[in-house]
Amino acid sequence: VPLFILPFSEDCSPFDYFLFLVSGDITQKGYEKKRAKLLAPYVPQTQGVDPALQKESRTQTPAPAAAPASASSSSSSKFHRARSGGARDERYRSDIHTEAVQAALAKHKEQKMALPMPTKRRSTFVQSPADACTPPDTSSASEDEGSLRRQAALSAALHQSLQNAESWINRSIQGSSTSSSASSTLSHGEGKGTSGSLADVFANTRIENFSVPPDVTATTSSSSARPAAIDLPPSGIVKGMHKGSNRSSLMDTADGVPVSSRVSTKIQQLLNTLKRPKRPPLKEFFVDDFEEIVEGNIPQPDPNQPKPEGRQMTPVKGEPLGVVCNWPPALEAALQRWGTTQAKCPCLTALDVTGKPVYTLTYGKLWSRSLKLAYTLLNKLGTKNEPVLKPGDRVALVYPNNDPVMFMVAFYGCLLAEVIPVPIEVPLTRKDAGGQQIGFLLGSCGIALALTTEVCLKGLPKTQNGEIVQFKGWPRLKWVVTDSKYLSKSPKDWQPNISAAGTEPAYIEYKTSKEGSVMGVTVSRIAMLSHCQALSQACNYSEGETIVNVLDFKKDAGLWHGILTNVMNKLHTISVPYSVMKTCPLSWVQRVHTHKAKVALVKCRDLHWAMMAHRDQRDVSLSSLRMLIVTDGANPWSVSSCDAFLSLFQSHGLKPEAICPCATSPEAMTIAIRRPGVPGAPLPGRAILSMNGLSFGVIRVNTEDKNSALTVQDVGHVMPGGMMCIVKPDGPPQLCKTDEIGEICVSSRAGGMMYYGLAGLTKNTFEVIPVNSAGSPVGDVPFVRSGLLGFVGPGSLVFVVGKMDGLLTVSGRRHNADDIVATGLAVESIKTVYRGRADGMTVTFSLHLVLYNVGICLVAIDSIHQVGVYCLALVPANTLPKTPLGGIHISQTKQHFLEGSLHPCNILMCPHTCVTNLPKPRQKQPGVGPASVMVGNLVAGKRIAQASGRDLGQLEDNDLVKKHQFLTEVLQWRAQATPDHPLFLLLNAKGTTVCTATCLQLHKKAERIASVLCDKGHLNAGDNVVLLYPPGIELITAFYGCLYAGCIPVTVRPPHAQSLTATLPTVRMIVEVSKAACILTTQTLMRLLKSREAAAAVDVKTWPTIIDTDDLPRKRLSQIYKPPTSEMLAYLDFSVSTTGMLTGVKMSHAAVSGLCRAIKLQCELYSSRQIAICLDPYCGLGFVLWCLCSVYSGHQSILIPPMELESNLFLWLSTVSQYKIRDTFCSYSVMELCTKGLGNQVEMLKSRGINLSCVRTCVVVAEERPRVSLTHSFSKLFKDIGLSSRAVSTTFGSRVNVAICLQGTSGPDPTTVYVDLKSLRHDRVRLVERGAPQSLLLSESGKILPGVKVVIVNPETKGPLGDSHLGEIWVNSPHTASGYYTIYDNETLQADHFNTRLSFGDAAQTLWARTGYLGFVRRTELTAASGERHDALYVVGALDETLELRGLRYHPIDIETSVSRTHRSILCGCEQEALDLVPLVTNVVLEEHYLIVGVVVVVDPGVIPINSRGEKQRMHLRDSFLADQLDPIYVAYNM
Repeated sequence: VPLFILPFSEDCSPFDYFLFLVSGDITQKGYEKKRAKLLAPYVPQTQGVDPALQKESRTQTPAPAAAPASASSSSSSKFHRARSGGARDERYRSDIHTEAVQAALAKHKEQKMALPMPTKRRSTFVQSPADACTPPDTSSASEDEGSLRRQAALSAALHQSLQNAESWINRSIQGSSTSSSASSTLSHGEGKGTSGSLADVFANTRIENFSVPPDVTATTSSSSARPAAIDLPPSGIVKGMHKGSNRSSLMDTADGVPVSSRVSTKIQQLLNTLKRPKRPPLKEFFVDDFEEIVEGNIPQPDPNQPKPEGRQMTPVKGEPLGVVCNWPPALEAALQRWGTTQAKCPCLTALDVTGKPVYTLTYGKLWSRSLKLAYTLLNKLGTKNEPVLKPGDRVALVYPNNDPVMFMVAFYGCLLAEVIPVPIEVPLTRKDAGGQQIGFLLGSCGIALALTTEVCLKGLPKTQNGEIVQFKGWPRLKWVVTDSKYLSKSPKDWQPNISAAGTEPAYIEYKTSKEGSVMGVTVSRIAMLSHCQALSQACNYSEGETIVNVLDFKKDAGLWHGILTNVMNKLHTISVPYSVMKTCPLSWVQRVHTHKAKVALVKCRDLHWAMMAHRDQRDVSLSSLRMLIVTDGANPWSVSSCDAFLSLFQSHGLKPEAICPCATSPEAMTIAIRRPGVPGAPLPGRAILSMNGLSFGVIRVNTEDKNSALTVQDVGHVMPGGMMCIVKPDGPPQLCKTDEIGEICVSSRAGGMMYYGLAGLTKNTFEVIPVNSAGSPVGDVPFVRSGLLGFVGPGSLVFVVGKMDGLLTVSGRRHNADDIVATGLAVESIKTVYRGRADGMTVTFSLHLVLYNVGICLVAIDSIHQVGVYCLALVPANTLPKTPLGGIHISQTKQHFLEGSLHPCNILMCPHTCVTNLPKPRQKQPGVGPASVMVGNLVAGKRIAQASGRDLGQLEDNDLVKKHQFLTEVLQWRAQATPDHPLFLLLNAKGTTVCTATCLQLHKKAERIASVLCDKGHLNAGDNVVLLYPPGIELITAFYGCLYAGCIPVTVRPPHAQSLTATLPTVRMIVEVSKAACILTTQTLMRLLKSREAAAAVDVKTWPTIIDTDDLPRKRLSQIYKPPTSEMLAYLDFSVSTTGMLTGVKMSHAAVSGLCRAIKLQCELYSSRQIAICLDPYCGLGFVLWCLCSVYSGHQSILIPPMELESNLFLWLSTVSQYKIRDTFCSYSVMELCTKGLGNQVEMLKSRGINLSCVRTCVVVAEERPRVSLTHSFSKLFKDIGLSSRAVSTTFGSRVNVAICLQGTSGPDPTTVYVDLKSLRHDRVRLVERGAPQSLLLSESGKILPGVKVVIVNPETKGPLGDSHLGEIWVNSPHTASGYYTIYDNETLQADHFNTRLSFGDAAQTLWARTGYLGFVRRTELTAASGERHDALYVVGALDETLELRGLRYHPIDIETSVSRTHRSILCGCEQEALDLVPLVTNVVLEEHYLIVGVVVVVDPGVIPINSRGEKQRMHLRDSFLADQLDPIYVAYNM
């Protein structure tokens, strides 16, 4: 299983650095087979078998962890299994390093480490009957696990450290009872056999020492106010036990987490893990200033860190470039010389797929073919007057890696034609990894022509017309085939122009940066010639020598030695392509033996592969080699590959002095190379450096334990004719001291001249003038930055310790990416995971065991490098983007990861150990005291934050209110005055009217219901009656029937027939809590309540009297009840708040009349008006608009049940258009349904004649922060059918007062502001400009209703706040609810929430109600209806839902908004993409909110509970998760 590691750097995004380790190549069939075996352990356990017995049987007969596969007969597959195919793996083979890792792990033997394993839903796996065994138990040291470790070839030291379970697993998760929690997958259907849920445990457990946010809807001393809700402690930890509870019901842990809940156990494991002491964090920062909140990270340097002590270095010169009499004036001249005088001499031999020589190109053929190509390019592609190519034009060379002959002809043909070749890889698909960046290079070079072979051209992807596809990001190219038969022979009088080499460009070599951008390094003709001369002198090449080249001949050392220096010295190159190496890794050794080659060009990878395969070829001799050039010998870990290869092949004649590591870079070309040694001379020494010193950029010989040592070999001396210096890696190019690590810079004629077309980057890289410590330039010779980090050692030997591209800066220290990768691979178990194949057998792993071993890898990296690993992801083999030669395309993989399209099969995030510079916890400032207010000395803000609606006493109104005190009187009056005036109109899904109600009809039907209540129900005045009706007019008549009979109506949403078990208990609970004496409902629902299905959910025998109102007797009521006082109860409003609390509030007749009057005045509702309502009619403002307002104001209400929209999305908008409605009310759910469902059907709406230009106000009824993005989207979407952008607004209400704000018809439009999110976390309001970083857009929640006053209050001190503070919204109004309706009235809670006073200030005598919502008031520039400046109220969020972390206040909606932006699949993705979300979610919350996510749970769409207004029930969701009642797709526990 491939694995990649993402170390976290403090000064960049956590995902800026990637280190990818991959397994070898594998066929599709092999991959499917491997995958099936990998998933086999996840088949569910046998039902009915005791887990303990299963474990016991496993212990007695340990199942082998390695399943042997039949060894393949072909030698090629043997090689295939025996090695890794990645191009990066050759660097990390280090026995020295393995010892260091083992020692470091042994040192950690005593440490306790808990690894809560991620859990994945079983449904995501293919259930295979083969190998159906339980995954190895990772929570206790079983025999199973021991055997797996032994088979993975763990060393004795590591084995000893892991044998004891306590060395890795924390005590809190010991015991067989928890084995399922760490190793089994989370499955919803498994919970039946376990003991009760968390709720059951909490029922008999005493909960101590936890603080809950202030609960504005229920008492903290008694749960009677909300029997539906169980308050869980925020951490999910139960302290202590009830005396009577059974000891065995709780697991034997210090914190007493119930075993029955695997989720809770894992969270406990996570908490125990986090209790371990961390490394000392950086100096914390966070300045809480009253005027400005400033954040800045100033890491303090370690006073004990080593500092450089040497003198300033002086540039080191190489030996002078010798003047040889027969060196040609240009490389083309050398080709002409050999091609005409030594035509029969071999130049280049190509191999076939089996590794046998297939064709040899002679110098004569090379010269003649190159000449033909040059002539064709210049004279035969266009017309004489308009040639396609002119000297100096750029041409792309597109040749496969197995055809060096055609490439060499094309390259020299371009040189002879004086056009500039740009060798690139063959594109395989339209969207190759990195292909777009190559296209950018081609475009920036102005390339319009590509040379290729006929075979290659046929293999390119084509369109249906047979044309070559347009590759992504590429310019349009003309393809020219360079096979001999298509070339024109040049006339005898035509000769190419071969001048002496100058500074004109010869060729462009592409280079990929760390970020993935591709740049073209331009090499001049003089540089190309000088480089060949320097290589010839350094390598001591002589004419006629044979060299074996395993490298890519299109770039870097493969091009320099095998194509260019080759011709300069009349060498014979044997080119071994990558495809041959994959099937026969020993082919290059065989070529050396067969051709008695003097020089071989290889990488560490090739040495490693040859060692793996050498057993099949005993009779090879390497005695002819005088130079084995290791071109990536600059990698710090190459020393072990070179040593291992020498020890194995010394017996085959390999001379120790023949191994010659070199250092190269595209910009500086060859920087240094070890010269071939004299037989018998002592080999160069090694540098054993302190890893700690290196991290501070200082060279220190390692004197500590060998675990933290880095052994590096030299790469020889500076190239002939070159000069080298070392400059500081960042800042100005200041010369380093002699004991300091820096970037190697080279000055030489043999180097690149520029990045083509990038002048700015060129100046910073190719024209560097070093400066001394005073900042003054040292000489005037420009140097070229090589991108390599190193130093010059004794004897002017050059040592390289890393690359600039792989540099990670963590906490002020620098680490080399390759070092960290090598440490990870040196862990023996990771080697096995990484290879996936060992000793001819396929090893199968449980993913849990893999992650367990990966955890050991984390310890090793932490111990040796003192750096944490931020993210580990396991991806299926061969799924990472590859480079053409099989390596991992790092920047493309990073791109996939950041886009969430990498699709890992498991992931482990460790942010807690990596992120050490979080903001300092905030110290809360004391509130504003009375003295400050009295002397006008407000600390912040210009005025006290308070606002009010219009004064009711000054408003004109008719006599209706004065005459009628109760709503029942208003209905009777209307039935007499306007009996036929229609009040209600109910529509079905087709938009047709199914029911209407005039004033008289409503009055008559209400009377009949009242008489039934008195006769059948035998109810008395004041009894509570539950109304169980679908949305419609029956609900309204039943409500007024109850009022006529003197009963108290309680409207309840009816249960859903398809999900009775989920919905019926809520109905039952409200019936019990409200102490209802009777249920009024329809016949259909009555049968449902008494059905067998209902009996399975609740006890149907205990229902109160159920009366159906379908067939009412025509009996008149003797007398309509009139309450003695308007303070009497009118109805009960039961609702689930956004915090998931079920609460009932009492609404008096006076409050009902006051509320209806305020709405009538605000919306200017009269009997001639029509309004459309698409809301749930069971609670809050939705109920008031549906049932009460029409009767009070006399307007006609067109009722649209929201569920009808599911079958007809057009219903609401077409109704508004058809009836020319001016005022319409809806919920967020309805608006979201229309936005998503009709977003791409606006043209269809137009064709249906739907026009919304009549709409004056479209009001969203809500009890939350306005969803600005949704309302803006809705307005923007439907503006084409006439909807005014000013029409859409929101309301604000709460449990204590259902309608505080409502936009209405008069007054200014809703205002929006941008506030600073960081300030908001400090309960401060700071307005910022649009587009400011960390800004949040907030919208006003409508205008404050007439008669309503609000004030912003500190919820803790209860003192009024200034208008630049965030505080709790308190309200005073005639229509505030009377109090909570509970079984046992709690007077203190009623007083605190409904009749509370400010602790000081002018309004201290007023009685206020607490809404439980945080917000602020801002005075705007707009003018209110009263003529004064308008005060806008902004709602930020529910106080109960806020998270108080490190003294800062976070609102869940802000975190959710950040998360929803991270990936397109959130809310609409498939299960396979679940794992992509974990790092993205963790990262965005860290970057935008400075919070570390502990647990990420991915669930199916629709699992999150919402209430009737479309608001999330976050508390319910949390409780369901803790009680293990969800069926999550994936649960990730961030370490």
